[in-house]
Amino acid sequence: MRQFLTALRHHHRYLLRRPNPSFTIRFASAHYKPHKPPPPPAPPTPPKPPQKPATFTLHDYSWEDPYSWMSNLNDKVAMRHMDMYMEQEEKYTEAVLADTDRLQSKLQSEMASRMSSQLSTPPFRWGPWLYYRRVEEGKQYPVLCRRLASLNDEFISHKSPTAGFDFISGKRIEQILIDYNKEAERFGGYAYEEVSEISPDHRFIAYTMYDKDNDFFKLCVRDLNFGSLCSKPQADWVCNVAWAKGGQALIYVVTDQNKKPYRIYCSMFGSKDEDVILLEEPAQNVHVNIRHTKDYKFVTVNVFSTTYSKVFLINAADPLSGFKLIWESEPCAHCIIEHHQGYLYLFTNADRNGQSVNYHYILRSHLHSSTPRKWENVFIDDKDLVIEDVDFCDSHMVLIVKESETERFRLCSVALPLPINKDAVYLKEVFPHFLPLPEHVSQIAPGTNYDFYSQIMRFTISSPVMPDAVVDYNLSNGKFEIIQQQNLLQERTRILYGTTSVGPTPTPTTTTDQSWNDLSEFYACETHQVVSSDGTVKIPLTIVYSHKRKKESQNPGILHGHGAYGELLDKKWCTESKSLLDRGWVIAYADVRGGGGKGKKWHEDGRSVKKHNSINDYISCAKFLIGNKIIHENKLAGCGYSAGGLLVASAINICPHLFRAAVLKVPFLDPSNTLVHPILPLTPVDYEEFGYPGDVDDFKAIRRFCPYENIQSGVVYPAVLVTSSLNTRFGVWEAAKWVARVRERTIKDPNHPIILNLTSDLVEENRYLQCKESALEAAFLIKIMDS
Repeated sequence: MRQFLTALRHHHRYLLRRPNPSFTIRFASAHYKPHKPPPPPAPPTPPKPPQKPATFTLHDYSWEDPYSWMSNLNDKVAMRHMDMYMEQEEKYTEAVLADTDRLQSKLQSEMASRMSSQLSTPPFRWGPWLYYRRVEEGKQYPVLCRRLASLNDEFISHKSPTAGFDFISGKRIEQILIDYNKEAERFGGYAYEEVSEISPDHRFIAYTMYDKDNDFFKLCVRDLNFGSLCSKPQADWVCNVAWAKGGQALIYVVTDQNKKPYRIYCSMFGSKDEDVILLEEPAQNVHVNIRHTKDYKFVTVNVFSTTYSKVFLINAADPLSGFKLIWESEPCAHCIIEHHQGYLYLFTNADRNGQSVNYHYILRSHLHSSTPRKWENVFIDDKDLVIEDVDFCDSHMVLIVKESETERFRLCSVALPLPINKDAVYLKEVFPHFLPLPEHVSQIAPGTNYDFYSQIMRFTISSPVMPDAVVDYNLSNGKFEIIQQQNLLQERTRILYGTTSVGPTPTPTTTTDQSWNDLSEFYACETHQVVSSDGTVKIPLTIVYSHKRKKESQNPGILHGHGAYGELLDKKWCTESKSLLDRGWVIAYADVRGGGGKGKKWHEDGRSVKKHNSINDYISCAKFLIGNKIIHENKLAGCGYSAGGLLVASAINICPHLFRAAVLKVPFLDPSNTLVHPILPLTPVDYEEFGYPGDVDDFKAIRRFCPYENIQSGVVYPAVLVTSSLNTRFGVWEAAKWVARVRERTIKDPNHPIILNLTSDLVEENRYLQCKESALEAAFLIKIMDS
């Protein structure tokens, strides 16, 4: 072979020296046959699940659902067919994305390299103890630990905990309270904790673990002195707990078989008596909830339905002494009660004098008030400073407020007690101390502020262009300390930002001159006000992009939306997003009606019969991005999680050509059938949000915005990646039904695949699996935009 190649090279040089070009041409035409590239492989064929027509009727209206069999959980034959269908969908997804395997690996490597090396939560101090969670090397789940603050004072702030061994003294200074890896062994390899509460005497911890085989949460109580599980109380279907009698009694709530919280028990430690039922609400539309006040002197009981809210008080020192009604309102409202030095403080958005209010407000009443109880305003309503949340300690009230004109979040503290027997005052009149914050703050969330008598309050500050910062706010002097925040500029990703300087991570100080590790030097964050299609409101639209990569009308982009339950749209910095930003993508967030951030009316104007407002708002934001040349007209993707999936899918039904792609994560896609015939239990809040099928007007509205029922026929839909899981609140059948019907009705285009990907149940508990799923989603979007 080597001689043949040598001879061929010599012959080639000889031909190049020949003076007669015609010979070369004749030679080529006589002997050379052009190489034909192999035909491209045929695009994979999507699976076709069987159709089994079924007819449903309500309000004299009938409709067919040929895929309703997918939700027949009690039909073993149907479930076997569903299992086979899910396997086919998995293989189809793998085939469609086969050419992105290398890209997925690259993206996953990028995302994993940017993950914080911090494997511990910042410890919080409660009494003499420091509590924290950390991940041991090679383990999937964390461990809950504590140590005495007196043994390691430096550990209080920003230091990462070691394995709990003090090398100076040669002693182990850490106590492991719960090893969730061992809990996984008890619960079939899966460890998911819903609630946990440490007793005020630091002796016990009560927590609930998900029993996957039985589909309920099991109550566990562990004696922290001995590390063993207590024989009592033992209960299943537990959803909430609260301590009483200084840690000698546990009050807990159980659900019925439909997962509706309906019964409250009290268990006395050291007693052989059975647990006592304190309250039972069997009505299907009534729910109960409990929480202890921060000083542990009372347990509040919230009883609510779709038409009313009531709050009762239990004396924690004598939990069997009965309930005391302290507040009631119509209709259902958000109500949180706190106690401070003989006064009850109520944080609520309930109607006032029969009139709806837009924001939360604070009322105060003496603990031993006469009947009927009198509540007085604490602050005069101020349109410039709107109270978003409140937290208490023994000396101060800490408020999260928003400046309505600028949509800017603020954090301030007010010394307690406030003046008594005085009319309500403006917040500015009590001289609050405002904590200086970075620009573009999207959310402030209270942290683990368990210690009622501490002068330190913890908060998490979020921003679209800054990793989350955990901040300790010193109420005695108004100063703050950043105790944990990922510094991307000085970790392994420093080279990606164009700098090679290496230096020690700056030590946090206790002054107000803090250095926020924001990324605004590299990424821009802008807020626009988009006029709604009906011209009545302006929709906040936040966009983030790379300074270096922004090009007019050229960038691909993704528009996030949620618009439900009055919840804030999550706009915090996500390290996974950096892979798209650095590739020139624009990431946008539409705060449409139905979501949070602009008061109760903003929520009400986007739910139930007004759900069309949130969908039209999302479409208006999409058109704004394209019309203002922020995103290329053929490179816009939508993205929605849960109820946000309903928003995005509905927008696609109305304007399929507006989007090139979409990612729908565990989406709610079939409210028409789910609300009429719920397979999984729904709460009054769900019906309030999407409508009551028993009401004719609500039923018609549900039919109009239901993504599953309004898929257009005979058009090309954008490429869509739908992710779901077998253990989601909205079952996998919703995603499967929608995918099947889109393929059935729309024009098939290989460049616009509709794929369904089943994610692992453990994704939320494993950050490396999160990277894998995020890499798959990003690879899908890049593939579609480049096709």
